[in-house]
Amino acid sequence: MSDMKATVSETATGFHVDGYEKISYDFTFLDGVFDVNNRQLADCYERWGRVLAVTDLNVHNVYGQQIERYFEHYGIDLKVHKTKIGEKAKTVPTWLSIVDSMTEFGIYRKEPVLVVGGGLVTDVAGFACAAYRRNTNFIRVPTTVIGLIDASVSIKVAVNYGNYKNRLGAYHAPIHTFLDFTFLRTLPKAQIRNGFAELIKISTCSHLDTFNLLDKYCEELIDTGFGRCDGARPEVRKAADDINREGILEMLRLETPNLHEIGLDRVIAYGHTWSPMHELVPETPLRHGHAISIDMAYSATLANSRKLISDEEHRRVLNLFSRAGLSMDHPQFDAEILDKGTAAILKTRDGKLRAAVPSPLGQCKFLNDVEAKELNAALLRHKKLMREYPRNGEGIEAYVDASDTGYSETNSAAVHEIEDAAAKAGELNGNGAIHGGSVPNGTLKGGKGVKEILANGHNGEDGLSNGVNGFVNGARA
Repeated sequence: MSDMKATVSETATGFHVDGYEKISYDFTFLDGVFDVNNRQLADCYERWGRVLAVTDLNVHNVYGQQIERYFEHYGIDLKVHKTKIGEKAKTVPTWLSIVDSMTEFGIYRKEPVLVVGGGLVTDVAGFACAAYRRNTNFIRVPTTVIGLIDASVSIKVAVNYGNYKNRLGAYHAPIHTFLDFTFLRTLPKAQIRNGFAELIKISTCSHLDTFNLLDKYCEELIDTGFGRCDGARPEVRKAADDINREGILEMLRLETPNLHEIGLDRVIAYGHTWSPMHELVPETPLRHGHAISIDMAYSATLANSRKLISDEEHRRVLNLFSRAGLSMDHPQFDAEILDKGTAAILKTRDGKLRAAVPSPLGQCKFLNDVEAKELNAALLRHKKLMREYPRNGEGIEAYVDASDTGYSETNSAAVHEIEDAAAKAGELNGNGAIHGGSVPNGTLKGGKGVKEILANGHNGEDGLSNGVNGFVNGARA
């Protein structure tokens, strides 16, 4: 919701306009947002008597019936637009399909679209709302860890265009965001781990109390879906609630003065200096959380080399990444990639490195005076340290699969195998973990792994491989 306030004055050669746009939006923590006993969401649509919901297929497969029953209970007509998730589907055609549904629905100017899903869905649908009549409201219900504790804070919405990631977009805030952490009961552990990295990011450089809780309960938080799965200890559930609330609040405190990213020194950018290169160098891309973890771990080593954090603090950071199963290194992370990443980020940050590092743990410092010699020396030291850790610092389930990249509806048998296996995963997993699209052990018929198919392509599965390769090549451009 926004209000424009401006003044107009005459100048010697014309006129001058001076104005600002007020940005106002709310967050509500609500476990069971689609529980008929919780009418908070329904109240947002009572005056309209109807709702257009945009969601992804994976979420709809798990929660579609519950969403239908919820709105039926309150006498609100529901229309659902289902879309594909993943970078491959984060495109102008996907965006236009949502616009078409908005037109068919006959959406009113101030009537809010309901967007339910992960960060990719909220990005594309949010951009559709930003563009439709130049400003259409939307309500956001994120369903992943990254969506809940990171993407929910931002007002950025976008689609990929041509060979460029997020090239078309806007700054468009939802009028309300409902934060329901019970969605994590059905989220694959790989995706919970992926989002865990974002909490390490904000706590390492800005909130020591949150870091201490992550350090104390790391494994249990990941294993129990942040305390939401059956059998989780009450102590872990309370810690998770404290972490989530404080982590989101701290990001909001840091970001709300800079929602349009006019300032380039951003604490929240810890782990985002060299991570674009880490994310894209492997033939099959790394998950975002693993890519930024490599960046954060290396940056911590750099900070320790400068004595900005103590040896004890440095080890705490590295040990937490390792315990979480997050990546701290990759065989293709070398001096060449470090140099390319540095050159690329200098362009993005107006000629300055602006590398956020802990100094000390729980606080932040921005480095601009680091020469290549120092960066390479820190890299060599970091590589040596990684030999002391399991897997030489590489992460668990670090690479993208169908839940990250999206896939096309072709005649490919692999598509159907993934969908079938994902459904079976929901039947076999005690937590019904299918809404992220994972396949048990990443395997398909004939022993082929999803990662293998995504990376190499096999017979009818080339559509999957092409999707990933298109994403990699496009983002590199």
